[in-house]
Amino acid sequence: MSLIRTFLSFASTLSLAAVVPTSAAAASGAAAGASASAPVSSPASATTDRGVRYRHEQVGDVKIFYREAGDPKAPAVLLLHGFAASSYMWRDLITALADRYYVIAPDLPAFGFTQSPPRGQYAYTFANLAKTMDQFTRQLRLERFALAVHDYGAPVGWRLAAAQPNRVSAIISQNGNAYEEGLGAGWDPIKTYWKAPTAQNRQALSDFPTAASIKWQYFEGVRDPQRVAPDGYTLEATHIERPGMADIQLDLLLDYASNVASYPEYQAYFRAYQPPLLAVWGRNDPFFLPAGAEAWKRDIVKADVRFYDTGHFALETHGQEIIPVIREFLDNALQGER
Repeated sequence: MSLIRTFLSFASTLSLAAVVPTSAAAASGAAAGASASAPVSSPASATTDRGVRYRHEQVGDVKIFYREAGDPKAPAVLLLHGFAASSYMWRDLITALADRYYVIAPDLPAFGFTQSPPRGQYAYTFANLAKTMDQFTRQLRLERFALAVHDYGAPVGWRLAAAQPNRVSAIISQNGNAYEEGLGAGWDPIKTYWKAPTAQNRQALSDFPTAASIKWQYFEGVRDPQRVAPDGYTLEATHIERPGMADIQLDLLLDYASNVASYPEYQAYFRAYQPPLLAVWGRNDPFFLPAGAEAWKRDIVKADVRFYDTGHFALETHGQEIIPVIREFLDNALQGER
């Protein structure tokens, strides 16, 4: 317990509120910058050219924290995390790709080290997250990029791709859904909230943005719990428990209905443009079912769909198996990009 308390204290020092008043932004940015000295997990084969840089980019009222690695002249790969996670979830993939690709992994508004305005001063909708991410990519001059998504990162990514298909060179989805048949039973109480967004139905979901729920999401469907490192869910727990964060997450949960309503638009994009697509899927995910991954085969002729005996955060338990598959996929899909 003393070790956990020490870690939480350290994480709290580094992870100043992602949603902060303007007067606190400078202090929060300094703390996030301090994280650059922290070691990042990387494969044993990592070399100096795979080093990760920790940076910020001001986009409107949002100060986006992002991890960057590789040569900016190389083909770009944009990594968009989901709930409950941050760019930290991509840590091993970043270093595995950085010798050949320019890898960018931002924290979305209301997640990780990104500093965004309080609720009421920024629209916490997926359309607005996508708008912010679109401007972020433009300011970084990412004219074209492969897109890797997970969970909430998927509908943000689908919006970017559908709006400007020629900017996306390839897609990797780690349990990032685009089909109604992919929605598991875990969505049932959330769908009730979509149909009737009353205070009572919102209260029924109050245990969703909690430390206990986050930990459950990391372990549910995992065959060997010893393969789940405590770092990810512990960091996200400290974040979700900050004042105002629970309401922001419930707002996003309500707005997820807009993603489902847009599924036909995203599917039309897949059919029309046939982007190279790799799905690496935890088959035991309680939220996004294998049927959602299989559905891509209807729309993308050469979709590569692979399943792993794990849950929602497949990279946490099966990174050693999945990362080489992602690298091989990118090497094949982006041959013409170099």
